[in-house]
Amino acid sequence: MSLRFEQLDFQPTPMGDLTLRRRVEPTLGVDVFEVKLGEEFLMSSLFTVAEEALATLGLAAVGAPSDLDVLVGGLGLGYTAVAALTDSRVHRVTVIDTLPAVIDWHRRGLLPVSVTLTDDPRTSLVLDDFFALMRREPEAVRWDAILLDVDHSPRHQLDPSHADLYTVDGMRALVRHLKPDGIFALWSDDPPDEEFLARASTVFGDVVAHVVDFDNPLTSGVSSNTVYVATQR
Repeated sequence: MSLRFEQLDFQPTPMGDLTLRRRVEPTLGVDVFEVKLGEEFLMSSLFTVAEEALATLGLAAVGAPSDLDVLVGGLGLGYTAVAALTDSRVHRVTVIDTLPAVIDWHRRGLLPVSVTLTDDPRTSLVLDDFFALMRREPEAVRWDAILLDVDHSPRHQLDPSHADLYTVDGMRALVRHLKPDGIFALWSDDPPDEEFLARASTVFGDVVAHVVDFDNPLTSGVSSNTVYVATQR
């Protein structure tokens, strides 16, 4: 068991101070890993159900039987990427993050799933701006699935430069990076957003908002996130 509270890393970034810490959750007696950006809590290892569902729900919508190329926007604690690797059809998982510190955490093995992630030969960790990548002309590689978990929701972005992705034009730009039957899946901390669903439906053939419920031991209740899955069929 670790100390009650331990700061594992602290890095200034253009979006605010990035902190990785480990603490003991007294109600459960377990170690919890948390990430803060400035004064905002970004993620916690106590709540990973929806992050994993982003991969499982997204990949379940892919019809291809094998050799899937998956792009994950946002490395975070690594649970979305590791969940994608459990799908036997997956050939490659490329994870993009704009913060060097986050990639370094995993290469140093600081987080619970870091070794699983970095030891898998199908994994590539890439330092880049996901949102800038989506604006660029596609390169040779196109993706069977693009899984995105960076912003709090389509309405609440970590940085104003992200906002254009959630417009009709932004999603049309993203589609250029997908294979013909590829899918786009998005994690959100907010309930389903009807305005975003309407915009996405003008770009994709089908868009479903999955409400993912999970037990919250801190409140003794149930919390929920949303996973949007958009297909071109």
